[in-house]
Amino acid sequence: MIYPSFDPIALSIGPVDIGWYGLMYLFGFAGGWLMGRQQCKRKHSQWTTLMVDDIVFYIALGVILGGRLGYVLFYNLDYYAQNPLAIFQIWQGGMAFHGGLVGVIVAMGLFARKYKVSIFTISDFVAPCVAPGLGFGRIGNFINSELWGKVTDSPFGMTMVDPVLGSVKRYPTQLLESLLEGLFIGVILWIVGKKPTPPMFISGLFLLLYGLFRSFVELFRLPDAHIGYLLGDWLTMGHILSFPMVAIGLIMITLSQKNKKKLAQ
Repeated sequence: MIYPSFDPIALSIGPVDIGWYGLMYLFGFAGGWLMGRQQCKRKHSQWTTLMVDDIVFYIALGVILGGRLGYVLFYNLDYYAQNPLAIFQIWQGGMAFHGGLVGVIVAMGLFARKYKVSIFTISDFVAPCVAPGLGFGRIGNFINSELWGKVTDSPFGMTMVDPVLGSVKRYPTQLLESLLEGLFIGVILWIVGKKPTPPMFISGLFLLLYGLFRSFVELFRLPDAHIGYLLGDWLTMGHILSFPMVAIGLIMITLSQKNKKKLAQ
């Protein structure tokens, strides 16, 4: 496979350039909104289309603000401390999922407070709708030719032009993440959510699956150059941020099953 070089600018309207990276976020929000609308139609759903429209606005703010701040704090604080105005240049890339997750949790907390419902009622509904954003976001990384994997001779590798090594074959880890985090998680949570589940179960399953998938991809993906490996030639910052997700996801799933048994007694 050969990497088809993309123009990161999708279209230009006068002096305004619209990048593919930004469009991928737009597609992700649109996909999540459509999934939310479909979930409203389920018999056991207590959500309205108006609530879905409202939560999308909250989530969009949480993703953008949290994702950007997370990248600044977790991955490149020294650079942005010296170049604070660059923090606002999100069209150039630089978003962290784990920071976006924190932003989304805050957004869901505010939404739950507004509607006076449990935050887990919100998170269980939102979790499947996050998948399109994850999938499209990684495609945006692929178009921007960033977050490549290690050099490999594997048939799964893709030939691309490295600024240092020249023509080289690397794992297209952006596409692997899009497949696992976007498609697989979305399909699994969508199928599981067709039937009523105890509170926290869907949310816990999302955290577990994402943590496992991300940890797996990190074994093939290159770490950020300014951070490198934190242990040996395999432990990355992505691992450090994903391991707690696996643990918390397992705890939430266990608690949800215990609550299910209590309600059944």
